[in-house]
Order: sequence, then structure tokens, then C-alpha cells
Amino acid sequence: MRSVQVAGASGKPGTMGRMPERASRFGTLHLDEPHSTVERVADELRRAVFDGELESGTPLREVALTESLGVSRPTVREALTMLVAEGLATREPNRGVSISSPEAGSVRDVCRARRVLEGAGVRRWPDATDEQRELVRSTLDDYISAVHANASYQELNARHLAFHVALVGLSGSDRLVAMAEALATELRLALAQVERIRRNAHDQADSHAALVRLLEDGDIDGASVFLDRHLADAETEIIDALQL
Repeated sequence: MRSVQVAGASGKPGTMGRMPERASRFGTLHLDEPHSTVERVADELRRAVFDGELESGTPLREVALTESLGVSRPTVREALTMLVAEGLATREPNRGVSISSPEAGSVRDVCRARRVLEGAGVRRWPDATDEQRELVRSTLDDYISAVHANASYQELNARHLAFHVALVGLSGSDRLVAMAEALATELRLALAQVERIRRNAHDQADSHAALVRLLEDGDIDGASVFLDRHLADAETEIIDALQL
């Protein structure tokens, strides 16, 4: 793995203590190959975001990232465009790109939309296909396995949200699934931050397993109430944990 040595003020390699502020912020970033693709740069930025190395509001300066990662500015620019499209970063006129900062109103709106979509899926469990129900089970198993393996926050986040999207898939509607995926994209940064702050992935996995047990037992009303409470608690937890 290639570690990047950031140039000092003189343009020559320097120690961490003499790094310019703009580059030292990204000193932990690295790439597997000297000349990375745009996707590799985007992956490394995602990792840094989900691992908490780059916090909400952190400016993503093209020059500093170019120096730290050893790639061209056009490559960095394209990678940042990908992060903006995914909702992990925000681009503002005359201010550039920075890591997105969740807002309370947006979190509430997304969580309430999830309650409608996922609730509709849960209520259709008896009428769902075997394939749709199996996807719920398999995504739960994947999430639990990632928790037990102490997977990265990025992987935990992806598997956590995949389970919730699978619940919407029980509806049999591709359009509702697409809406759920869009909501998951909006929420994943906030959820990852909460999981990192609270370190509650084990509790989340247990809660998801309890929901599936209710479904398997045919207690659809109980599962619906459980899910509604779970998502309402998640909304409160995100807002409280991030002090929104």
C-alpha cells in the first residue's frame, strides 16, 4: 500500500510537524497505486468519511488532496463530483466542496419517508415472493456477520441500509425500492456517524433480528408497530447524537 508523503512549505518532503495546514488535514489518506483511477480516489475519501477522519463540514481542497494522494487535479475533481452526487459532500458556489453536514429537518423528513416505505413492505410480507422474503433474511445475515467481524463503518453502513431497502422490496414495487435507495443515500452519512459515536451496531443487529422473527412468526401487526417504533427511535437518536 502506498503512503503519501506531503510536501512541506518549501515544496520538499517534510515531517508531519511542518506540514501546511491544508495538506496535513488529509495526511492519513493513501492509495494502493501511485496513479489511481477516479474510483480509487473516491473510495479512499469515502473510507475517510465513514471512519471519521474527515468530519462533517471539512473542506475538500483540490490542491491539498492532489498533494496528499499523488494524483492529478482533474482526477480529484471527478472524485469529488461523485461524492457530491452520493450526498456525502456538498458543493457551494465560491466555497468549493466540503463533507456534508446533516440537518435536523432533512433527517426527520427522510426518517418519516422511510417509515411509510418500509412499513408498506412489512405489511406485504405474507404476499411477498419467496425471493423477496429471502432477500430480507440474507441482508440481515450479512449485516450480523459484518457486526461480528468488526467490519469497517463503511461496510456496516452499507449492509445496514441494504436490509432496510430489502424491507421495501417486499412491496414488489421497483419504484418504491428506487425511492428507498435514494433515501438511504441521503441518510447514510448521518447513520454512519451515529454508529461510530454510539458504537451501537450490535444493538441494531439484534433489533433487526427481532423484527424478522416477528415476520417469520406471522405477527404482521406486531412487526409493523416494532418497525415504526424502531424508525422513530432512530430519528431521535440521529438528531441527539449529532446534536442537530
